[in-house]
Amino acid sequence: MTNEAIARKDLLPEEAVSQRILEAPDEESFADLFKTFSPQLVAFFRARGCGPMAEDLAQEVMLTVYRKAEQVRDRSLFRAWMFTIARNTICRHYRKQAREVDMADVPGRLVAATNHGAGTPAFEFLHWMAFLNAREKEALMLRFIEQWEYHEIAAAQSIPIGTVQWRVFSAKRKLAPYLKRVERTAKNTTRMAA
Repeated sequence: MTNEAIARKDLLPEEAVSQRILEAPDEESFADLFKTFSPQLVAFFRARGCGPMAEDLAQEVMLTVYRKAEQVRDRSLFRAWMFTIARNTICRHYRKQAREVDMADVPGRLVAATNHGAGTPAFEFLHWMAFLNAREKEALMLRFIEQWEYHEIAAAQSIPIGTVQWRVFSAKRKLAPYLKRVERTAKNTTRMAA
C-alpha cells in the first residue's frame, strides 16, 4: 500500500468521499457524495421548515457542490463549505417566497375582508415596514412572522447572533412610537364605545 492509500484508509467515510470529489469530480465520486451528504442536507432543510421542498433544495446544493468543487480552498473545510452553500440556498428560497407573496396585496385582502379602512393593523403593516431598512425587515419577518430562533437566522445569513439580535432590537426601537400611537388609539376607541 502506498502512503496515500494508507492515509485515505484513516479518513472517515465523509472525508474520503469529499476528497474523491475534490480530486476527481466524476459521476462515480458524485454518486458517493450524494449518497453520503444528501440525507444530511434534507434533514438540515426540514429542520428549518422547508418540509416538502427539502429534497429539491438538497439536490440544488449537491449540484452547486459538483459544479464548484474546484473552488474549495481548504479541503479540510469541505463540509463547512457545503453547508454554507446550503444556508445560502435556504436564504434564497425564503427571499423568493417573500417576493412571490405580494405584500402590497395582503393588506388589501385583509382590509376588504374586514370592511375596515385605513388604520387597521393590516393596512398599517406596510407603512410600519417602510421605516425599516432591508436587513431589519428581513430580521423581523424571519423572527416574528416565520418564527425562527435567533441562532437559526444567524446561521442562515452567516452572521453573528448578536448582529441578528441588534437588527431586531433596532427595528423594534424604530417602530415603538408608531405602535404606541396605535395602542393609544385603540384605548380611546374602547373608552368612547363604553
